[in-house]
Amino acid sequence: MICNDLREFIDFLEDKKELVRIKAEADPILEVTEITDRISKKGGPALFFEKVKGSRIPIVINLFGSYQRMSWALGVNDFNTINQRFSSLLKVDMNLSLRQKIEVLQELYKISNSKPKEVKKAPSQEIVKENNFSLLDYPILKCWPEDGGRFITLPLVITKDPESGKQNMGMYRMQVFDEKTTGMHWHTHHDGAVNFRKAVKLGKRLEVAVALGGDPVTIYSATAPLPYGIEELFFAGFLRGRPVEVVKAKTVDLLVPARAEIILEGYVEKGDERLEGPFGDHTGYYSVADNYPVFHVTCITQRKDPIYPATIVGKPPMEDCYMGKATERMFLPFVKMQLPEIVDINLPIEGVFHNCALISIKKSYPMHARKVVNAIWGLGQMMFTKFIFIFDEDVNVQNTSEVAWKAFNNVDPARDIMVVEGPLDVLDHSSNKPIYGAKMGIDATRKWPEEGYQREWPLEIQMSEEIKNLVDRRWKEYGLE
Repeated sequence: MICNDLREFIDFLEDKKELVRIKAEADPILEVTEITDRISKKGGPALFFEKVKGSRIPIVINLFGSYQRMSWALGVNDFNTINQRFSSLLKVDMNLSLRQKIEVLQELYKISNSKPKEVKKAPSQEIVKENNFSLLDYPILKCWPEDGGRFITLPLVITKDPESGKQNMGMYRMQVFDEKTTGMHWHTHHDGAVNFRKAVKLGKRLEVAVALGGDPVTIYSATAPLPYGIEELFFAGFLRGRPVEVVKAKTVDLLVPARAEIILEGYVEKGDERLEGPFGDHTGYYSVADNYPVFHVTCITQRKDPIYPATIVGKPPMEDCYMGKATERMFLPFVKMQLPEIVDINLPIEGVFHNCALISIKKSYPMHARKVVNAIWGLGQMMFTKFIFIFDEDVNVQNTSEVAWKAFNNVDPARDIMVVEGPLDVLDHSSNKPIYGAKMGIDATRKWPEEGYQREWPLEIQMSEEIKNLVDRRWKEYGLE
């Protein structure tokens, strides 16, 4: 089922008994986080806070906080089939060169029927506030005790490339400074930051619109690691199987989701920065305060009875983990298109998605594992991966016990570990300096004589099929059931 907006998804989850309405009053300052964190850690349901202290607007949270809800959000019933949403787009001749494959993708993108559908009237503009408004009227969370303030945590931040005119939609936290300004926490690698730098170079303000809510596919699409220039609203339309409805914003030249709950319109400009943070982040640690652009809100549009969507991040597992695992499954076909020797990838939740990758390959030649490691570091946001482990194709990288056993037994540190320096995620606190540092590739495959291994590689212990079948047949006789 593909939901048209946030409300349909809420009704769907409630019908499936995967959403609980909380009627007792809860404070958006810390209390909502503590309640949600306890439920999240138990793999519990989405939560709808009907009565929020200090606001007449309800909060919905933890919408994507399980493999099942994440699957439903993307219109499938089984998490393991998520990659089919993307793999059908990539049915191209594997004998083509990488450049030709990318060209095919671009052509498919151009002719896709996924282009957003512009409408004249939209629920997200039922009420328009151009002067008398305050961000503090909304139930914006303060998540953790040492946070610098309240943060909008599930925003769809829309900007436009001032050169190409293409829109981008990303998800960057926003600290609320006062009634009409917030921080704009886009990292230097983010597309929103790229658009801002282009606008600054042209001597212009960058117009920004922030959508809160919308259909679940569109919300997810704001987190997808798409190549620069591929528009997230197009991608959402592709995943939905029908276009996302958009409407022209009231005060900025941007198209925004027509069925969102709330839209913030405004701008950022050169030289206007403010200290933002700290913030309890998805790494499980507080990210430190730093200067980021100030977002000036000039207009708010909303539904008559808006619902405020939020998320919290912190020590895994939390809601963002399931969104990240969906990205892993969905973009695996794209990675395999460029590196067909890859069998599977697991980005462990504990590695917060940019710290560790477990990869199995069909090893075909000496040092093949090193080739894959270097290639992975050259793929978009995979460049941030701090530890890459490469295993043989018969290793189930989804089984962390198995991969630990293989790595701990197969790796010779002097021979199989390569350490390089390169970009790291901005939130990585381990390196001596921000944004870059050391990364490690570990070859945990069986070693060949051509790779300098001068001994006989041992056979793994396996019982014969004959005896296993015998025991299967006689199992009840043993009285062990």
